[in-house]
Amino acid sequence: MAHAMRPRSSVSLLATDGKAHPLQDSLMAVTLVLGAVAFVTAMFHNLHLISSWAGLIGILTGAYGQYVSVTTRERFPLIVGLGASAIGFFLGMAHGGLFGGVIG
Repeated sequence: MAHAMRPRSSVSLLATDGKAHPLQDSLMAVTLVLGAVAFVTAMFHNLHLISSWAGLIGILTGAYGQYVSVTTRERFPLIVGLGASAIGFFLGMAHGGLFGGVIG
């Protein structure tokens, strides 16, 4: 009994549709970078402006990326970036917030 072989994509492990997704890949990269910036800067109290703004923008970018994502390969890094952005955002808000010390 002969089994039909599925064509294998050498580009990615979980992109099952075989098409390019430049918007989704860009959103994924931006979310990961913003999440890393927000997470790292949240460890320093005096960098709360950077961590809170990078976290907020990373959350919004990641949420839109999840909305338009097509494959699991796109969704998994988006969730990682969203988590790091959220942690950075919340710690930045706890340390002084989006406008802490600048307004008022």
